[in-house]
Amino acid sequence: MLLGALLDSGLPEAALRECLARLPVQGYRLEVRREKRLGIAATRAEVHLEEHGHPHHGRGRHGPAGGRRLPEIEAMIAAAGLPGRAGEWATRVFRRLAEAEAKVHGSTPEEVHFHEVGAVDSIVDICGVCAGLALLGMERLVASPLPMGSGYVDAAHGRLPVPAPAVVELMRGVPTRACDETGELTTPTGAAILVTLAERFGPQPPMIVESAGYGAGARQGERVPNLLRVIVGQPAGGAAGESDLVWQLEANLDDATGETLGAAARRLFDAGALDVWLAPVTMKKGRPGVVLGCLAEDAALAAVEEAIFRETTTFGVRRWQVQRSKLAREHVEVETPYGRVRIKVGRRSGKTVTATAEYEDCVRLAEERGAAFRDVYEAAREAWAKRQA
Repeated sequence: MLLGALLDSGLPEAALRECLARLPVQGYRLEVRREKRLGIAATRAEVHLEEHGHPHHGRGRHGPAGGRRLPEIEAMIAAAGLPGRAGEWATRVFRRLAEAEAKVHGSTPEEVHFHEVGAVDSIVDICGVCAGLALLGMERLVASPLPMGSGYVDAAHGRLPVPAPAVVELMRGVPTRACDETGELTTPTGAAILVTLAERFGPQPPMIVESAGYGAGARQGERVPNLLRVIVGQPAGGAAGESDLVWQLEANLDDATGETLGAAARRLFDAGALDVWLAPVTMKKGRPGVVLGCLAEDAALAAVEEAIFRETTTFGVRRWQVQRSKLAREHVEVETPYGRVRIKVGRRSGKTVTATAEYEDCVRLAEERGAAFRDVYEAAREAWAKRQA
């Protein structure tokens, strides 16, 4: 359904097929056709396995057994030479999927035997979606909360409850939603792609819509059309990577020691907080207090909130979504007399606004070389300046 939606939104089919032809896999054919789901026109992308004669219906986990392990799949992806970051993305998706399967079956990612998700159809699905995103020039991916479905589904290990155990494991810390439609609505393959590549799960960000595409699933759908929609566009009010939505959390504290507050701040960062701050305030009855605040993305929201309750004495946490304007960031390494240091470069509208040496790199090199932190930091700044000259 993801692949069909990308094709429907403007992904050139010929370019996609050229990318898929690079994969060292055989015994399949990709069929693309137009269909309707409850009156809405969509694109159906279907992988047919020649040796089995059974089409893959986008169910990810439930196709014919492939008998592959993660290292073999990673080698296949590396050999394909997929465009842009598609190879990296596909490898991360399979790694995330292997970690979930390993947790469910009490194994390790390298030992997981991909009875279904490692089959040809799912390799084509995952690599096709990643290649499609790269070909469309996607820089950010935001997903709505995923519907989990209900009932049971047949898999290689027998009859499983919906959502499948691997889906539940993949969705840890990720918001989900209820849906009137019964059956399996999110597969392990689909969940792995989205939890790996989406920067957050939530409402549609402010954007200028350029196109939209619908990918059709195998069923019609009884209450809602069995479709997956992709909306492609540009961020409103800024270039890609220069704005996003995050959660701001706050708690008022008037009975916490300085040691407790310092430890709590560290634990919030460990839980995934993007930023943490402490601000002095005057609370009820004239008592001095502190506002503990932080920012967190959707994926880390639950863990960060839990850390606030666990590490402080608060009885409540306020939270709301805020939109950030930010510099698009990338890391560039420079060579210094002390070793390589990452420079965090901030750009706006394609122009470099600021560049800062990474603190952790400078601290590590200073300790390893017996040098002063400021000397390493200044050496990194000078190396960056020479690079820009």
